[in-house]
Amino acid sequence: MRGSSPSLNLYGAILLPVALGFSTSAPVLATTFDLPPAGTTVVGQILRVRPGEENTLLDIARHYDLGYHEITWANPGVDPWVPDAHKPIVIPTQFILPPPPWQGIVVNIPQRRLYYFFTESGTARVITLPVSIAREGWSTPLGETTVIAKYKDPAWFVPKSIRDEQIREGEIDFPTYFPPGPDNPMGMLAIRIGFDGIFIHGTNRPWGVGMRTSHGCLHLYPEDALTLFPLMKPGIPVRVINNPFIVGVDAGRLLVTHYPAVAEYPSPSDPFTRAITTLEPYLVAGIAPGDTGIMEPFDIDWDRLQTVVDNNVVVPTAVNLGTPAPDQLLQQVEVRPYTQQPYGLDANNAVPPVRADANRMSNQGPDN
Repeated sequence: MRGSSPSLNLYGAILLPVALGFSTSAPVLATTFDLPPAGTTVVGQILRVRPGEENTLLDIARHYDLGYHEITWANPGVDPWVPDAHKPIVIPTQFILPPPPWQGIVVNIPQRRLYYFFTESGTARVITLPVSIAREGWSTPLGETTVIAKYKDPAWFVPKSIRDEQIREGEIDFPTYFPPGPDNPMGMLAIRIGFDGIFIHGTNRPWGVGMRTSHGCLHLYPEDALTLFPLMKPGIPVRVINNPFIVGVDAGRLLVTHYPAVAEYPSPSDPFTRAITTLEPYLVAGIAPGDTGIMEPFDIDWDRLQTVVDNNVVVPTAVNLGTPAPDQLLQQVEVRPYTQQPYGLDANNAVPPVRADANRMSNQGPDN
């Protein structure tokens, strides 16, 4: 904290140490894993649930610490507001870790996901959280920086460029100033990083997490901001990457996912060529990326790889020859009843909701 004096950043955020009645001292357990052993770059597991009569896909996504597009891309054709209560919903809570180094914060823009690598009691761990990314025309810079500072209860003087945009979009009464509190678009906890005007922060519109909603910042569910905030200190490395195609190794399987590319981050090659380039280290014997151990070259099912790339398959899918078809594996996942109550309108602000399911996921796997 910079002390009790207000400070004004590029985006007009006045950062004040104002107490609003919730603690930031004890992080809530979110999607947290011990780092996998050598030879593995994948954590978590795929789940399936039946949604019940009242829950939306957004309720289910938030419970399992997923963003909007993560759950809708994993369930194409499912109505996000009125899912079939009897049709299983895929919960894509298996994650291929980003390319090393596994240090500090790594944000993969197309995946709309943040990873925080840290050591706790001598054990290397990773927290992974969904984020909202920038709207078109407000791209977050790629590259490396660090955490600069963190602030509780920021106020926000809205920059003219942002207010003009909101007025053009029909919000003619958009305020010029948001005081600290549950209606502040910056949320109630903010982490400043070294890119000009860029914060990782909560939001007063948590149902937009996972979408393109920001002006360059990275938005978290309020409860995820509460998880990350106490762990932050100046100097923690931050790396922002643009990897639509992600590859990992787990139990002798070569797993891949492909996320829709974000147009503002152009690629010199088409998606399939980029996928092949990323896979090249795995096609010859040698040291696996990230020094995960000696491995034999993989024989690729090229048709399956093409399907993953063409259809933006975000559920980790094995593409080495001889592995079962993805649908076959998915059918083997037990379908659990989803018994949580909907979050409700009172959870649509910047305050972390008070729910029995706050400790959503750990190495033991998520509950229902």
